[in-house]
Parts: sequence; C-alpha cells; structure tokens
Amino acid sequence: MNIAQPNNHHKSATVAVALSGGVDSAVAAALLQQQGYQVTGFYMKNWTDIGQANYRAEENCPWMQDYADAQAVCQHLNIPCEIVHFEKEYRERVLAYFLEEYKNNRTPNPDVMCNTEIKFKAFLEHAQKLGFQYMATGHYARTKNNQLLRGVDPNKDQSYFIYHLNQEQLKQVLFPIGHLLKPAVRKLAQNFNLPVAKKPDSQGLCFIGDINFSKFLEQYLPHEPGNMMLLDNDKKTKIVGEHKGLAYYTIGQRYGINIGGTGPYYVVEKRVADNTLVICQGKDNPALFTKQFSFTNEHWVSGKRPAETFNCTVKVRYRSPDTACTVTKDNIVMLDKPERAITPGQFAVFYQDDVVLGGGVIV
Repeated sequence: MNIAQPNNHHKSATVAVALSGGVDSAVAAALLQQQGYQVTGFYMKNWTDIGQANYRAEENCPWMQDYADAQAVCQHLNIPCEIVHFEKEYRERVLAYFLEEYKNNRTPNPDVMCNTEIKFKAFLEHAQKLGFQYMATGHYARTKNNQLLRGVDPNKDQSYFIYHLNQEQLKQVLFPIGHLLKPAVRKLAQNFNLPVAKKPDSQGLCFIGDINFSKFLEQYLPHEPGNMMLLDNDKKTKIVGEHKGLAYYTIGQRYGINIGGTGPYYVVEKRVADNTLVICQGKDNPALFTKQFSFTNEHWVSGKRPAETFNCTVKVRYRSPDTACTVTKDNIVMLDKPERAITPGQFAVFYQDDVVLGGGVIV
C-alpha cells in the first residue's frame, strides 16, 4: 500500500494537526509523523452552554470523550497535545450565522461556516502565531499547485465543505489522507495501533454533536404557526393543516409534516409574505425540481472568477451528485438537467473535473 502522499514539503517542518478525537485526524497525524514532520496535536473546544439557552447540547456532545481520545492518540504517538478554546469565535461566527439564517427562513450549513471561520481561520491563525509552518486536518481533500481538489474517495470527499479556502491558506494546509479511501484509513489506524481505530464516525452538527435538532432550535426561535397548503397536480393549493413556524422546515423535507392522508409529503416552498408552508405529494413531484437558480457571496479559490460565463459542474448540497451547468456573469446557474430541492441558504460549489473552482450561497 502506498501510504505516502507525494509532496515537496520539508519533512522536518512543524505541523499543527487538528485532532477531533476521531480516526481520520488520528491517521493524518500518524502519517505526518511517519513522513518526518514534527507534529503537535490540537483539540479545538468550540461549544459551551455557558451564556447559551437552557438546552443542554453538551449532553449529546461528547467533547470530553473526544478530547480524551485525542490525548490518547497523542500519547500513543508520543507527540504533544494541547487544547485550544474557540467558544467565543464559534458563538459569534458560526452559531450566530446559523440562527440568523433560520430566522430569515433560509437553511444554513454550519459545517461549511465552521470550517471557514474556525478550522481554517481561527485555528490556522493560532498555529501561525505559535510558529508552526503548516496545519493539517483529517479532511478527505487534496491540494496541488495551490489548487483545492476533491478527495479520492467519492463517498467521503469533503471538498464541498472547504470551498472557502484561498491559495494563501492552501500553501499552509496539509490533507494527509485525501489520497486514500476510507477502508484504507481504517486499515492504517489498525496498523498504527491507534486507540481510536474502531471508533465510529461522528454525526450531527459541527462541534455540537448529534442533537435533537427541533428541540435545539426551539430554545432560540419562537413558534410562528401558519397555514400549510397542499399543491395538487394542477398547481392549485388548499389548506390541509398548520405548520409550527417556517424556520423549522427546509425545501424537500419529508419528516414533521403531520397531516395524515396517503403521503408522503414534502416541502416545496416557504412563503414568507403570508407565512405559508407549501407542500406536495411524492418524492419525485415535478414541483420539487428546478433547472435554474442564482447565488451570492461568490468566492473563488484562485482569487478570481474563471470567466464571465463558464461551464462546469455544481453540487447544490454535500451529498448531491455533480450536475453540469452554465454559470452566467449575473451569477445565474443554468443546469443541464433539473435538480431536486434546491434550497436557499445552502452552498453551491463549482468544480472543473476534480478542481474546486469556488462557490456561493444559493438565493
């Protein structure tokens, strides 16, 4: 097995590795050490209930166990382990964004913002201040000539979540496992005898964990009930029930629509003007599909737009397949084929083959 990722970095360089307590970042640290880097592990504590609402997210956020696992990995590799606190940054840059988007009836992606504001900003700046030459994470992504590339494993590729990176950041970031498939990473964890080799992958919100999402939102957003209307095949609507607040629903959502009937039902539209939730029947209802959308807050990894108008592929959510499209100079995305449940507030990320061009927020 070729476990070395070709690169031109000096092997005696110092690198700050972001350790989550999981297997991916642990293997990243082990590989870097094997390659001759001077490795220090850092666990980022980003969530706290202090000053937050009464909902005890930490009951479902096993950060203490994760930190203990990160420490165990560092002890096993005989490398330093430090904890760094970004609770204030997380609250101000990620949680505030997350809640504001929901208040405005958009659907945010906190994992993208967490990577942008915490891992590759706050932590990278922290590592630089401490004199580290590089930082590394366990993301399934790659770099080449200061370009951001997809991870080799199509099932684990995380380039979507880090499209906000720029070339200056990419010069200082290492992705040691981006060229590997997940089963190979698990095998390496066993070969390195890492204490987290059999630990399951984490779930839930970035740094908050696997929470009761509706219960969490209820601590911050009031219920604002309104009409729930069913769209029929003739595009006519009729009132079929009441929703608890538009913020609690997202386009394409199935669960939480409790109106009885034959179903299943899916959210088609959130009409803010009259506080109406429009639903349809059937997962493949034509009302859920569209061939065109616009985006804002554009960011290009290279620092410049590829062209005024250009062709590429786009992901409209993390797990969506790539769809061929044309991006116009007015930031209109025209898809070659309709895409299901395109959702305001989510991120559209553009690709040219394996190269991440950049992206923006769907409006």
